[in-house]
Amino acid sequence: MAGLGLRHAGRVIVLDPDGRVLLLRYDNDPPDGRHWATPGGGLNPGESYAAAAIRELAEETGWDDVVLLDEIHRQVQTMEHSGRIVRQHERLFLARADRACRELGDVAAMHASDGIAAWRWWTLAELDTTAEVIWPAGLAGLIRGALGRR
Repeated sequence: MAGLGLRHAGRVIVLDPDGRVLLLRYDNDPPDGRHWATPGGGLNPGESYAAAAIRELAEETGWDDVVLLDEIHRQVQTMEHSGRIVRQHERLFLARADRACRELGDVAAMHASDGIAAWRWWTLAELDTTAEVIWPAGLAGLIRGALGRR
């Protein structure tokens, strides 16, 4: 895939006390299309994956009190960003919310500017059976595997 732009991103798999995971919905044009993804985004110059993940989590949720736990997954994803196709190198970190189905802070304007159409907490069983596109693919199994190692 020569000629693709390169982007690095940190993402957060946030679990609530009942084991639900927070996902954000994007209703993008092709090639990405409508999909649900974990909070996160691109690294700023000189920023680590973990620092980007926690910054992006705060920007997208309004929460500045969530602590990252372990890095549990790395992947490369081809996607559209800022009008061009990029190869995005992602690192995903596990984190825990302190309340079940915690509400987001005052982030509506940020969501509108970033194209976040909706958010919700998903059970792993819902992830297993949904027809929706979830990024990363196999998220429920990834979470089960990470929790089995902890």
